[in-house]
Amino acid sequence: MQYRQLGASDLKVSAISLGSWLTYGVGVEADKTRACLNRAFELGINFIDTANVYGRGAAETVLGEILSGRPRDSYILATKVFFPMSDTDRGLSRAQIAKQIDASLKRLRTDYVDLYQCHRYDPETPLEETMEALSEVVRSGKARYIGFSEWSPDQIEAAFAIPGVERFVSSQPQYSLLHRRPEQKVIPLSAANGVSQIVWSPLAQGVLSGKYAPGAKPPVDSRAASDSMGNMMGAWMKPEILEAVQKLKPLAAEAGCSMSQFALSWVLREPNVASAIVGASRPEQLNDNAAAAGLTVDPALFAKAEAIVAGLPGR
Repeated sequence: MQYRQLGASDLKVSAISLGSWLTYGVGVEADKTRACLNRAFELGINFIDTANVYGRGAAETVLGEILSGRPRDSYILATKVFFPMSDTDRGLSRAQIAKQIDASLKRLRTDYVDLYQCHRYDPETPLEETMEALSEVVRSGKARYIGFSEWSPDQIEAAFAIPGVERFVSSQPQYSLLHRRPEQKVIPLSAANGVSQIVWSPLAQGVLSGKYAPGAKPPVDSRAASDSMGNMMGAWMKPEILEAVQKLKPLAAEAGCSMSQFALSWVLREPNVASAIVGASRPEQLNDNAAAAGLTVDPALFAKAEAIVAGLPGR
């Protein structure tokens, strides 16, 4: 496993990290969750990403139960705030941030998180109020650092311009061979301001693993076949996308790696990416993904892959 500096922080995060969106506490049983976490640590993964809204607290709760048996300084823990936790609890107001960080810490069974992230931007709350509230969280010791997810360049720049508040160290965008939008502005802006990317959906929810064949039913044990985990995959299951992904297989074979490793290595080729978040419903899935860290692939193969997927919808 390789470890990379997270922005201007002192955190060294594993290049492959373990996420819990649609999986732990929701679509994956507790015993399999424990097995996945145990295997992640065995493979050198030290960075665990979750959010209060995943399962409306269920993901944080199951992670808290499992992680409570490990030394707190042996892993890096990140969670998020913004999306509705009830009919009245949502957003990034000072009151909500204060309430939700305490609730997250209780579920996670810890005194602090290493990274507290704004899950989205809140247009209904003044940015100054949000940044001051996040700064209070850091200065009270409840979080070590702060980050954001899916903010626009203008929103990011506005936050940087506010004096006397804690600085963001991370950005969590969707980024993959099939979704390169962050390269246009977010990555250059982040790199210039001590912010690293923590990438979500680097495998396009598993589509870049090559497991989904055009015109065929999804494998029974796949995310796309799951009622609880597959409802967000429609955008990636289009025939033209699946056909293009099949054309990537010879490139991965030439590189001497799996399709997943090829796609993850492509993401990690970007210097501003600190970590690529993967999901896992079975521990053996992590064996393949973790091996992408440190993999060397000929840039010419990446260029061929980029040409194959150029012009696809969603890019």
